[in-house]
Amino acid sequence: MSIALYPAIDVRGGRVVRLRQGDYAQETRYDDEPLTLAMRYGQAGAGWLHLVDLDAARAGGYTLAPLLAAINALTSLSVQTGGGVRREADVDAMLAAGAQRVVVGSLAVREPATVIGWLRRFGAERITVALDARRDAGGAWRLPTEGWTADSGLELDALLQRYADHGLRHLLCTDIDRDGMLSGPNLELYQRILLLCPDIQLQASGGVRDIADIAAAQAVGCAGAVLGKALLDGCFSLDDALRETVPC
Repeated sequence: MSIALYPAIDVRGGRVVRLRQGDYAQETRYDDEPLTLAMRYGQAGAGWLHLVDLDAARAGGYTLAPLLAAINALTSLSVQTGGGVRREADVDAMLAAGAQRVVVGSLAVREPATVIGWLRRFGAERITVALDARRDAGGAWRLPTEGWTADSGLELDALLQRYADHGLRHLLCTDIDRDGMLSGPNLELYQRILLLCPDIQLQASGGVRDIADIAAAQAVGCAGAVLGKALLDGCFSLDDALRETVPC
């Protein structure tokens, strides 16, 4: 099985940015325009793009539909996108704008019954559930919300099992403490998830710093890897990553 690479473009105020551990006060801006960067990733041979509307994630109201339409018109990329998904109408709108999959994060923690309903309505191939986790002092993986500042009271294992029981296919999981830190993906966490739910298509997110990290995520069974800061900072090129990523 090969691993799918998802170069990530996070957009805030029309600019490509990265946040350190999800903190809007710790933002790094990059010179590329979002569409230009997406086109470059497409020309490099990427099959997928991970597109995040950070403004909508904070305030609601997805703003990237014009960008999404342009990406579809000018590249062959399949796009999974999220940010500010609050209602079924938001999912409808993103799919209508050309998204292949819609990423649902905070709502997937706060209202799992709602998102399970969307899995039934739209199909498991059109929804990616994003569960961002932090390990507590007792070793449990907790699921903070509200920009990772509020305790949802939920643990990863229990919520993930509920989703798996209702047909979840695509999961994106971020170890919050590694997000934007270039400290390597949490392979132990991903092994734990795949042991619990072996049929999940798991996307590793947070910490990837080099091609060896991608290979390690592939080796433990991840179906995809989201590539953010490392690509933007030039730690490696997407061309090289695609060339070196081979089927297991």
